[in-house]
Amino acid sequence: MITRLWLILALGAAAGAGYFFAGSPVAAPGARPSVAARTYQCPMHPWIKLDRLGKCTICGMDLVTTNQPGGNDSTAADPDLVTLTPTSAAITGVQTAIVKRDLLIRTTRVAGVIADDETRHRILAARVPGRVEKLFVNYVGAEVTAGAPLVTIYSPELLTAQRVYLERLKAGTSAYTQSERSAARERLLELGLTNEEITILEHTQEPTAILTVRAPMTGTVVTRSAYEGQYVQTNDPLFEIGDFATMWFVFDAHESDLPWLQLGQQVEVTTPSRPGQILTAPIAFINPNLNAATRTVSVRVVLTNTDRTLLHEQTALGRVRIEQPDTLIVERRAVLQHSGAPIVYLEQANHRYIARAIQLGRIGDEFAEVLAGLAEGDRVVTEAALILDSQAQLAHAATSAPANQVIATTSLVRDATPRKASAASSAHLITLALASADGAAALATDSLSAYQKSLPIIRSALASYLANSGEDQCSPLANLALPDQADLRLARRDFEPFSTALADLVRAQRLPTHEKIWIFECPMSPVLGTGRWLQRTAELKNPFFGSAMLRCGEEVK
Repeated sequence: MITRLWLILALGAAAGAGYFFAGSPVAAPGARPSVAARTYQCPMHPWIKLDRLGKCTICGMDLVTTNQPGGNDSTAADPDLVTLTPTSAAITGVQTAIVKRDLLIRTTRVAGVIADDETRHRILAARVPGRVEKLFVNYVGAEVTAGAPLVTIYSPELLTAQRVYLERLKAGTSAYTQSERSAARERLLELGLTNEEITILEHTQEPTAILTVRAPMTGTVVTRSAYEGQYVQTNDPLFEIGDFATMWFVFDAHESDLPWLQLGQQVEVTTPSRPGQILTAPIAFINPNLNAATRTVSVRVVLTNTDRTLLHEQTALGRVRIEQPDTLIVERRAVLQHSGAPIVYLEQANHRYIARAIQLGRIGDEFAEVLAGLAEGDRVVTEAALILDSQAQLAHAATSAPANQVIATTSLVRDATPRKASAASSAHLITLALASADGAAALATDSLSAYQKSLPIIRSALASYLANSGEDQCSPLANLALPDQADLRLARRDFEPFSTALADLVRAQRLPTHEKIWIFECPMSPVLGTGRWLQRTAELKNPFFGSAMLRCGEEVK
């Protein structure tokens, strides 16, 4: 008994010494290796995980260990927490940036037109019917000054009105009342005579049928509608004059731009007629009425144009730069959208990243305003956030529906409507689709040996998909076996129903994948009559006939 006790103590001491020198416990003979209890994943596609060493089914890269036992994966406790190894973080290219308080800069670029000042725009119309006798300005674009003659009109009606006024003026108050004489004078003003011209008429006592139309302001002739010898009626347009010394840059601003636009903000304006020159002026007016059709408002910027280089109705581009100081900001590329809600991945210790819902305010050029969810000094992922999010989604799917769970059903009638694939089953379906495409490519080249080599990969991918999709018995692929065949014709006969069912499933699920997959259809396949298959390339190669009818078929969109 004493000898046996000494033997146990000696074995314990030896085991302790082995642990001390080797730095790890000594595995008992026949025990499973420690690597079997670890999880391995692809550095470039972290959602590809196995419990053993192997290669990624998407890119072929060697899987690396996550340094965590598979049964104690941290994502099981919190599916929003993603843990990477240092190697995975380096290869995946995860980069982070700090959340800070700084300037929030937004640059808004707009397109508009150069218009003249509407408050300095005049339309001259004929006040009396008559005939145009002479034009002093006979072309558009002419510069005129206030009071300068533009056109003379011969008008018998004007002559009659002057005679009536002179008659009442000469007769005095004994024949006409003061109001009657005032009415005759008002009629002359209405017909276009000025006070000076009426005063001259009173002194000369010589009425005339010629009316001179003068420019009411200094400006540029925009339009001309009068020609010598033309008969005009009352209110017929003659000239249109605008003041081009001051121009308006008018553009439409969308509703999303309104929080950034304010009166007095400087706008940089460029035009094709002044290449390389930038005009800077403040916003003078923002229309309070929203256009119901375009959901925009009109914004006006007043520009000085004393040198007349800005052209009326020409196009122009505007640039508004707004700076909001002391704002908590995060890089825009760090923000992902989940059902319209913004999230970021917050860096934790030891290459751990957790999803965090945030509330955003104004969106700048490179940064966004953070209203809630982050604090100054936090570090968020800016590169490879989509990869982390993909792995988190897979963890959510695994938490809500375990991969090894079999969904039982007592109904004998199965709903034929294809269900939306979960994130977990989608990855296995993509692997199966790519393996099937390789098998189809082998059959298209009439190579039975190449097809036989692809069969183990297809069967393994099929088993993984059925086990992880919850459709072991319900899937249309469950009863479509691919046995080994010694004859190429028989191999094609077995492959056609399987390939068609898989192609229809892939098409129905609309799988997101980094690998482009084409679906083709043969209208005269030997088994089904219309068979479909998957390809990695866009060049049609029929696997059901091979070289005999290699180009038979068409792509299925």
